[in-house]
Amino acid sequence: MQQPLRHPRWIAIAVAGVVVSGGMLVLSQSPANAAPTVSIDGATKYQTIDGFGISEAFGQANSIRNLTGSAQKQALDLLFNTNSGAGFSILRSLIPSGSDSIEPNSPGSPSANPTYVWNGNSDSTDQGQLWLAKQAKTYGVSNFYQDAWSAPGYMKTNGSNINGGSLCGTPGASCASGDWRQAYANYLTQYAKFYSSVGLTPSAIDFVNEPSLTTSYDSMLATSSQAASFLSVFGPTMKASGLSTKVACCDTLGFNVLPGYVSAVQGNAAANAGVGLFTSHGYSGAPSSTINTGGRPVWESEWSINGSNWDTAWDDGTADSGYSWASNVQTGMTGANLSAFLYWWGISSTSHDSSLIGLSGSTLTPSKRYYALANFSRFIRPGAVRIGATSGASGLSVSAYRNSDGSVILVALNSASSATSATYSLANTGTSTGTVTPYLTNASAGTAAQSAIALSGGAFTATVPARSLVTYKITGSGGGPSPSPSPSTSASPSSSPSASASSSPSSSPSSSPTQPNGSGCTATYAVTSSWTGGFQVTVTVANNSATKATTGWTVHWTLPSGQSISSLWNGNLTTSGSNVTVTNMSYNGSIAPGANTTFGFTANGPSTPIPAVTCTS
Repeated sequence: MQQPLRHPRWIAIAVAGVVVSGGMLVLSQSPANAAPTVSIDGATKYQTIDGFGISEAFGQANSIRNLTGSAQKQALDLLFNTNSGAGFSILRSLIPSGSDSIEPNSPGSPSANPTYVWNGNSDSTDQGQLWLAKQAKTYGVSNFYQDAWSAPGYMKTNGSNINGGSLCGTPGASCASGDWRQAYANYLTQYAKFYSSVGLTPSAIDFVNEPSLTTSYDSMLATSSQAASFLSVFGPTMKASGLSTKVACCDTLGFNVLPGYVSAVQGNAAANAGVGLFTSHGYSGAPSSTINTGGRPVWESEWSINGSNWDTAWDDGTADSGYSWASNVQTGMTGANLSAFLYWWGISSTSHDSSLIGLSGSTLTPSKRYYALANFSRFIRPGAVRIGATSGASGLSVSAYRNSDGSVILVALNSASSATSATYSLANTGTSTGTVTPYLTNASAGTAAQSAIALSGGAFTATVPARSLVTYKITGSGGGPSPSPSPSTSASPSSSPSASASSSPSSSPSSSPTQPNGSGCTATYAVTSSWTGGFQVTVTVANNSATKATTGWTVHWTLPSGQSISSLWNGNLTTSGSNVTVTNMSYNGSIAPGANTTFGFTANGPSTPIPAVTCTS
């Protein structure tokens, strides 16, 4: 991030919120030979998708936390709800390096015992980012990316966590106080341990942000050789912690800068063995071509428009427009084989284009940039694989993905000034009949569900309006629908229609007998749909008591041979070999007398035999 603080130019917006509206998508039933063909090939596989995300660093997490009632829930739904919001699955947070860091005071020397300070029970910890991560988890988010803009000042050549300076002990950064590389590695690893202690184990941690840039806020310089030097220490330290957290490198300013850091890491055996993820921003160079990382994923980890303008338009010819960002994402996914794409701020109170959603008082105003990203993030879920997609239609760019639940997602962006019809043909996806639900974003619509059409013989024909973005969710007959991990206890304030198309269940659902255990609850396991190589299950947890509510519940079963769980929502999953335990989330542990709640999951393997389940409360 280049400018976290600006002098905002506020623009009054009369009506905000999450109302999704606009333009019906024309679906053509013309013969296949009357339209060009878009070919989707499931046998051609590219990168695995880790997700799409945002950050709320530099105080914006607190802006959301300080909202009350329905406004706060609306904000969280806009960011993380997979039915009515963007369904972002990655939350990037800043690791504080100043007086609010976990080690605000120097221990005196690199080898001295540090005194760490951290409060996992306080909503204000880490500028409200800990609170936000906890909220995101209730929506099913599990990918928490932590990034340090700088080491604490006493570890650096300039003695400050701002205005650049380098980490003492790296090449060319000699300090009288000594070599702080191991102390900084310990510091970052301890930070990961703190988050892990409250159930938020970071997916990855990066030690630096935009290492070629000196700024008046948190910043640290690190050449590619300095980065490799530190990573040769950090990698082994994180590995020794036993955490699953990956070490990332290096949130460079642009994709024109990242190759030099990748090369330096690959040239250092210890660093190369320890780095599991490469990251870059899009400011000085957009992600448009692949980088050889030795098979490790590449993320676009921050990008936005840095300026004082607040532009909500879809297609006004500017870099801030929704259309421009739809193009940026499409190019990044297909040209650079990105595994993740993150915008800078999701929501901010600054009223400029560094955010997707503007916040003024308690009024939230999504820009068309927000809907452009939502057309990807809501439907392409973590674990999806990008598959082959080629367009024979002029001006129509496409990308395709297969989710772990078997659904196929096709994203089509029409750059032409007129509507473009095409016949979409699927091969090697295991799906030849089923339902296609389009979601339209353009000047008059924001990720708006359109009338579903039938997939027949592995093909369908549709028309994308001029200068429009359409995401097609393709669910085969008997195929599993995309699960929703969002809380079900209260309705979303959005008036948009549900984004999920219903799938046709396999013949008739299979279920286990209700399993009482004498402690007040029962659990019923029902296979609601199945497809080649997988299936979906809903488990109903019922309170047997006529007078007393449950305060929590636990469901157990043993996976039959050949089965493995791929995703689960509305519950906390723990597995040990074939033994499965699911406990309640914070929002569904209390079940009124005689009432019930549900959780669900998708799994790999055959749907039978049906296991016996038990419930305790």
